Amino acid sequence: MPAKTNIFIHDCIDPPRLEKLRALPDTRIDVIECDDEDEDWHLPDDRAAETHLLVSCAAPDNLDAMTSLRMLQISSVGFGQLIGLGLAERGILACNASGVFDVPIAEWNIAMMINLVRDVPGMVRNQQSQSFDRDARFQNELSGRIAGMWGYGGIGRETARLAKALNLTVYAMTRDGVKPRTDVYCVPGHGDPEGTLPDEVFVLGQEREFLEQLDFLIMAIPLSPATEGLVGDEFLQILPSRAYVLNPARGPLIREESLLRALRENWIAGAALDTHYYYPLPPEHPLWHFPNVIITPHVSGSNLSPHFQTRLWDIIVDNSRRFIAGEPLMNQLTARQLAG
Repeated sequence: MPAKTNIFIHDCIDPPRLEKLRALPDTRIDVIECDDEDEDWHLPDDRAAETHLLVSCAAPDNLDAMTSLRMLQISSVGFGQLIGLGLAERGILACNASGVFDVPIAEWNIAMMINLVRDVPGMVRNQQSQSFDRDARFQNELSGRIAGMWGYGGIGRETARLAKALNLTVYAMTRDGVKPRTDVYCVPGHGDPEGTLPDEVFVLGQEREFLEQLDFLIMAIPLSPATEGLVGDEFLQILPSRAYVLNPARGPLIREESLLRALRENWIAGAALDTHYYYPLPPEHPLWHFPNVIITPHVSGSNLSPHFQTRLWDIIVDNSRRFIAGEPLMNQLTARQLAG
């Protein structure tokens, strides 16, 4: 490490934690406060070549001029904006904000499961039409059903913790099994750091065994060239007709036409979608009109979540300290992830 670490921050600011950052030894801190997650920005030319650690939602347009850059900390969980930038080839370490949204997104997952299984939207429509309908579909239980997490990172683990408290059986679909997580940010008291909660774990090649028993399929993996369109006709047809699909991750993980076909032809019982194929979702899009679909406008977890800023800055401060000390970083992305 150089004698003095130059840190440049282009992001929202948490004043108390910024003071903690300034208290780190032998550092120079430059700040441009930015609240709009603008991915098109230019780092001042007089600072570009001298910056060792950059905190931002995305790389600047003059990344090539950052000849001293050794670490990039982004303020988002998704890292698609870093794919193909050649960071690993340049020896630049990259970390995301994994963990900051685990709690609110997991709570969204639980809320959607309850809303779907008891048809709460149907009861709201009845209220609006003054219909006193006590149909059995409004009286179902969540307990005893099977929730499947496709992906078992922070969101899957926190959802599993809440689901187990509600007596759901938890399945996890992963690339190569479930292991303890180290050096990944987790809100204290939450999640499943040791990876012990799933009742059954499935790996690549076992998709049929994973899907065929589910009551809920919850997408909890990042979008990349390898995962775009991952779920199509084949996988949706394996699901039982009683199953609901929840997607708080990224819309294009599920093929749009396949999802529409599954809903029209009753392959599945319904869906809850917080991420979409278009922003905003056009008013004429057919997904608006299914009575068994709940649409939320990408609010399961966002930078407006009440604890987003403090959790993000906990990562920024601790990762800056780790970087200066030469310790393993939190949420470090692999070369394979950065290659997509």
